Amino acid sequence: MSQSQLKLIFSYPLITYMKSRIILRFIYLLSVVITSNSLSAQRVSLAYIDSDYILGRMPEYKSAQTQLDDAAASWETEAGKLEAKLSQMVKDFSAEEILLTSDQRGQRKEAISKQESELIKFREEKFGTDGELFKKRAQLIKPIQDKMFDAVQKVAKQEGLDYIFDKASGVQMLYANPKYDKTFEVMEELGIPLTENEGKPKGGAKSGSQN
Repeated sequence: MSQSQLKLIFSYPLITYMKSRIILRFIYLLSVVITSNSLSAQRVSLAYIDSDYILGRMPEYKSAQTQLDDAAASWETEAGKLEAKLSQMVKDFSAEEILLTSDQRGQRKEAISKQESELIKFREEKFGTDGELFKKRAQLIKPIQDKMFDAVQKVAKQEGLDYIFDKASGVQMLYANPKYDKTFEVMEELGIPLTENEGKPKGGAKSGSQN
């Protein structure tokens, strides 16, 4: 390969529903790598990272996650109040139904139905797939993930890597040689201080080359 080309199989933990597609893509691309390597006898450089581990060490990610947890807790409290009100309305209607006129029963049932719809609407607006929590997560987390992605690309180019796999993306890695793990290199690129254990040599060659 005359010029190193970075091909990164990398997915944001945010988009968990894409994991099955990533696995299929992983299998396909890996087969292409093996076939291409066999036919052309080119050296292909492989490595991997753990994006979950990296994100967990980024202060801005922890801050964003705290904001999301606080928002979710606040909305859950509001939903709890709506649910408690609905439960009380149903309980009161059940106890008083025999004493109500037909019109009164109809009005009470309509009020209960309205309260139930309000609860469902609130949960959908806050916690639905296109709800406020999802949008807030994208707003807070995506820039951080993009920053990590940029660091991954820099490490890959610096070390002449062709492929970097993300073990947190849903691709099952039955075995991975630690010397091909570039997680700490990406952390250093991001300016994250390594602990004493993280800074220890992983042993073996530093590059992830496969012949």
